Amino acid sequence: MSKAKIYYHDIGDYLNREEKLGIIQKFGSVENPEMDWQLLQPNEHGDWLNLRDDAFGEFIPIGDKVDKSSNAFFNQIYSRGLASARDAWCYNSLKAGLESNIQGFINFYNEQREAFESERKLRPKVKVAEFVTFDSTRITWNRGLKEYLEKNKPVHFEQKCVTVGLYRPFFKQYVYFSRDLNDMVYQMPKLFPTPTTENRVICVSGVGASKDFSTLMTDSLPDLQLQFNGQCFPLYYYEERAKASPSLFDAANENEHIRRDGVSDFILVQARSRYGDRVSKEDIFYYVYGFLHSPDYRIRFSSDLKKMLPRLPLVEVPADFWKFSKAGRLLADLHIGYDDFNKAPSAEAIGVTVSGEESGYFHVEKMRFPSKADKSKIIFNSQIVVENIPAIAYEYQVNGKSAIEWVMERYAITTHKDSGIKNDPNDWAAEVGNPRYILDLLLSVIRLSVETVEVVRGLPGSGFVEGAVASPI
Repeated sequence: MSKAKIYYHDIGDYLNREEKLGIIQKFGSVENPEMDWQLLQPNEHGDWLNLRDDAFGEFIPIGDKVDKSSNAFFNQIYSRGLASARDAWCYNSLKAGLESNIQGFINFYNEQREAFESERKLRPKVKVAEFVTFDSTRITWNRGLKEYLEKNKPVHFEQKCVTVGLYRPFFKQYVYFSRDLNDMVYQMPKLFPTPTTENRVICVSGVGASKDFSTLMTDSLPDLQLQFNGQCFPLYYYEERAKASPSLFDAANENEHIRRDGVSDFILVQARSRYGDRVSKEDIFYYVYGFLHSPDYRIRFSSDLKKMLPRLPLVEVPADFWKFSKAGRLLADLHIGYDDFNKAPSAEAIGVTVSGEESGYFHVEKMRFPSKADKSKIIFNSQIVVENIPAIAYEYQVNGKSAIEWVMERYAITTHKDSGIKNDPNDWAAEVGNPRYILDLLLSVIRLSVETVEVVRGLPGSGFVEGAVASPI
């Protein structure tokens, strides 16, 4: 029997279901001579389309949890973002609202737990799934919570679990960060062990992303979908301090953690051998962030970056290393400080003042463009329009869309269909004591988008990949 042959015809990207079916109907048959068939040759990885580049495999892994030698840019303590599996409950723009939602959730769980224990005394073989009340306005059951109930484990509200997280690009919310109520916390407790822990993490698209690769740095607890199934590589990670025989001082600081470097000793040795002893792990951390923004790198290895975590070279020319590291620092400060409103905006807000005085009306329901074809303006609310938005600002894309459109999408009043929980970003503006917060944020993100594009355009150009140093492993 001869081997099967694989033929492929590309009908284009970003089509909806109806458009795809219309194209198929037009061709009518696979025998239509107008169909341009391409014979595919799968590679050793089983890729049929978007074949991987062999050069990518020669670079150094950004992280490797299989190879215990840590011959990677980062040590093995890196993590996926927080996966709550009940976002409506665990996130909210209003701190008091989040706390009320969580306390109500926990109270109902404990009521169910106590009732189940009473029922089990009467019917020892009763199953959790048969007993619990599936009321989406009061609780969301998952496997972990059902196991807790099976074990008669009580759950208590803890104020220390209330912190700030980056839910989506440029959209912070209060979050309840708890192993009890989050589906998966992964290694996040080692990256952000307390609400006041200082850290920075580089979040990258996870394996299997359908969208183009992107990255975003944050100093707040990141959600799993900040990037698609994102993996987060930290500047630091934290370990609890062992206290076999604690002193009086230790007893007063029993929650103290020991800070460790996220960047590996291995890559520090490699970098110093190429660029000199003044290279620090922090320089390498920002080199990674700068390099991951390289258009040449993203374009050439776009297929690899959808199927694997990044692998990066150490560039051959020392000056290029420092250019990437400096650019990475600039980008990090831009992306982390996105709500720093001290810089002049790149666009203009019309309607803020009435008769020479600020109107004070900054309430947002849902921002929108005047039309699909016109993105030079954004209708902020019934009184305010943001105008003169530079077209270049939309070139900055993260997790599948422009940073500007993330702000427009997320800073809108929503009500969760199943739970009925309302999330109003205007509450966040009140929480931070700035009624203009959302408007200022939009203007700030427009500006940082322009600045990001300018920094990226200044990165070392084509040729750096060919001239880069591959993995010395």
